[in-house]
Amino acid sequence: MSKELDHIMERAGSYASLPPEQLSAFLNRIGDEINALGAELISVCQEETALSPARLTGERARTVNQLRLFAELVREGSWIDARIDVALPDRTPLPRPDIRRMLVQLGPVAVFAASNFPLAFSVAGGDTASALAAGCPVVIKPHPGHPRTSRLVAEAIDRAISECSVSTGVFSMLSDTSTQAGLELVTHKEICAVGFTGSLGAGRALYEAAASRPHPIPVFAEMGSLNPLFVLPAALEKRADRIAKDLAASVTLGVGQFCTKPGLVCGLGGKTFNEFRRLFAKELSSYPGGKMLTESIEQRFQKSVGEVARFLEMKGPVALVNAKFQEFSAEARLREELFGPATVLIECTDMEELTQLAQDLTGQLTATIHAEPEDNAASRALSSILTKKAGRIIWNGYPTGVEVCPAMQHGGPFPATTDSRFTSVGTAAIFRFARPICLQNAPPDLLPEPLLNRNTRGIWRTINGELTKENLPDEPGPGEC
Repeated sequence: MSKELDHIMERAGSYASLPPEQLSAFLNRIGDEINALGAELISVCQEETALSPARLTGERARTVNQLRLFAELVREGSWIDARIDVALPDRTPLPRPDIRRMLVQLGPVAVFAASNFPLAFSVAGGDTASALAAGCPVVIKPHPGHPRTSRLVAEAIDRAISECSVSTGVFSMLSDTSTQAGLELVTHKEICAVGFTGSLGAGRALYEAAASRPHPIPVFAEMGSLNPLFVLPAALEKRADRIAKDLAASVTLGVGQFCTKPGLVCGLGGKTFNEFRRLFAKELSSYPGGKMLTESIEQRFQKSVGEVARFLEMKGPVALVNAKFQEFSAEARLREELFGPATVLIECTDMEELTQLAQDLTGQLTATIHAEPEDNAASRALSSILTKKAGRIIWNGYPTGVEVCPAMQHGGPFPATTDSRFTSVGTAAIFRFARPICLQNAPPDLLPEPLLNRNTRGIWRTINGELTKENLPDEPGPGEC
């Protein structure tokens, strides 16, 4: 493994960033090549993951859409956040130097493919697309659950590299999918950042390995979430049957293997809540079941369900766990993710318990509130708490289904992710793999194009505190005669 990795990193280190137009074309070409795989990709992926053709077709569209969004972001160019504060030589008591700042690529990025999204969070998924868009070479560790799918997509990227005349150092995929190979990748001296989606245990191991390096690097790890859903009294009174039906569909979507699955449902006890529990259990009982992604995931799921067996209200294709607030507070296992077709239903006696439950939660990817206007006071109290606990809050909806768009936030406080300031979905994901560089009194002939006086690319820049696309006066700058 060491020789293979050294060879890969030697190629990655020789990669030079592409001009924006060429990089944009390259990202679009990857999307074209993935689409060109046609039915073969869907068939192979279905064999390896047991996911339906409809689900995989949608996921392929999402994967290609991500690449196209980043291609447009790169082509437009303003994401680099160029800032210029011109020199003020006559300012007193001290003159101001010429200061110019922009974002540049971080360097080679290690990307760990996820099990539950074999296309959208895998070889050409969001981590890869955003790292490439930032100008970073990518080294992929494929997931062992779908090796042939990974190879097909990697070959599509290789074809795009050839057709766009891009250096082969921009993309590589490891042949070794072992845990040891992953650790070697993260600790290789040339790797500058890590993108990961998976379990808390694996994410922590990578994070700690990266931190223990002589020169630590950032690990952007998504590590699971309960995604609590709060159903307030008036919402239950008016639409318990609809919530029960739609919630059951969200819990069982993808055999419960979505990182945004609502794994914790909370409400106030009483007659209405009891009726909702009955309706919810009925809806879950009609779920026919499905094959999980891998045997190891299935085994971990069954083990996790066994650890909360005394709280089970229903076990079959779906596990429904039922507990009261005090039991939830006392039993640590109830507060851990059940990755698979299961959810935990918590009954609170009053709003004080409900808000305390929210307050006691660790970091989450999402939190959901179902409320009617009559619930406004409770909704406002919960919202105030949950903004500190989650990266995305949903009202009267369900967290499964993460829209890929510029405004999306898919991340949250630890342990949902290792850095809640960033997202792994949407165009803002690019900022994980860039860093700022500030140039003070730089000679004009050494300035990168976006920081020149003349705005040749027509991007948005902040000049002397004002956002504009205008040019600076073309007059002598620092170091000019």
